[in-house]
Amino acid sequence: MDSTANCNRPSLNEALDAWKHLLAERGFATDITWIFEENLCFEKLNIEPGGFHFGFQTRFTPPPQDSLDIAFDHFAATNARLVFYRLGDVPGKSICTLLCDPWFEKKGPAEGYLRRDEWKISFHPGHGDNIEEITDLTRWLRRVKRHRAFHDLDFCMALATIDEIRSYGRPLLPYERFAQSMLHRLRRVLGQPA
Repeated sequence: MDSTANCNRPSLNEALDAWKHLLAERGFATDITWIFEENLCFEKLNIEPGGFHFGFQTRFTPPPQDSLDIAFDHFAATNARLVFYRLGDVPGKSICTLLCDPWFEKKGPAEGYLRRDEWKISFHPGHGDNIEEITDLTRWLRRVKRHRAFHDLDFCMALATIDEIRSYGRPLLPYERFAQSMLHRLRRVLGQPA
């Protein structure tokens, strides 16, 4: 992803106001629960071969309070299209996530994306679908992590990345993540605190 934005991004509050206005116009709840990669739960559908059902959880990996701010600031600093994406409703709330990737540049109204090109932001309000909140740890642990169809939601930010941005000011590179995990293992072997 290009790390230099050359568009006129709004502040998070301006973008949220536009998003909530759109949700209200469509009759959706404007009270929002923001979720991230670790909150998504893909499960196989037994009635449809190759089909998937998705839900969410915030019980087992709750997002920190400032996660939305960090994700928005990081995504807004890139030149890739940012997307406000509504997955569905639970009683009185819209379940939403932020997505970002150049892949969304060609997505438009035919795919359910409403574009604000002056901001390089799209909004995907979805339909009036309900989304299931997963509260059973067994279902959460058995969720599908691989071997599933590619989905728009694959472009949401991970809470692990948010932790890296909080700790280091940026996401770590793959070799840095590997080195960090090896350092933690070595400390455990040597009996040192992590």
